[in-house]
Amino acid sequence: MARGEHHRIHASDRQQRNRLRVAQEAARLMSEHGIRDFHRAKLKAAERLGILDEQALPRNQEIEQALREHQRLFQASSQPRLLQERREAAVEAMRFLARFEPRLVGAVLDGTADAHSAVCLHVFSDDPDAVPRHLHEHGVPFEMQTRRLRTSREEQAEFPVLLFAADALPFDLTVLPHNALRQAPLNRIDEKPMRRAALAAVEELLAEGDGMDELERMLANATRRA
Repeated sequence: MARGEHHRIHASDRQQRNRLRVAQEAARLMSEHGIRDFHRAKLKAAERLGILDEQALPRNQEIEQALREHQRLFQASSQPRLLQERREAAVEAMRFLARFEPRLVGAVLDGTADAHSAVCLHVFSDDPDAVPRHLHEHGVPFEMQTRRLRTSREEQAEFPVLLFAADALPFDLTVLPHNALRQAPLNRIDEKPMRRAALAAVEELLAEGDGMDELERMLANATRRA
């Protein structure tokens, strides 16, 4: 083998090892420190490891895979319980918000939720005051923010976000117009439409367990129902 070819293969192997190291460190930071932004987690991980090569930064999917592995290895006794608690809370919240056709999104749906995870729901109304009014009428104190979401690869928009706590669990409601039921915003991980699940799908997920094959099947059903 020519020296140049050997050097190229060696450099490629080193880059792959560094990608794995950054992904694993980013997953640890997300799991132990509650960082929820993949880009921030990977940059912080690379900085901590002294890896400056941008080609060694993993894709978001690689970090998500590393996060699942980290939870399997280090949180096998606690993470499933925390996930179950949040899915049960999601069902109760979705029943409470039924008039707004809620959809579960994020870590509680995909199975990576932990002690830092909020129950994230999309709710739908063409009246931006309807959801805050509903919470106020039922005595639920909340904080209002805005969130920028990608509605397509070319477009972004800001939407109201309502934050509150119930039974010591954080909830995060993004209020979308009713026509957004037809097309979910893009996922920050793979830039595909977010996976979302209606109440019936979440209830089924709770009843059947969360093995990955079963989860994939239920999320496919959830997408069709959403």
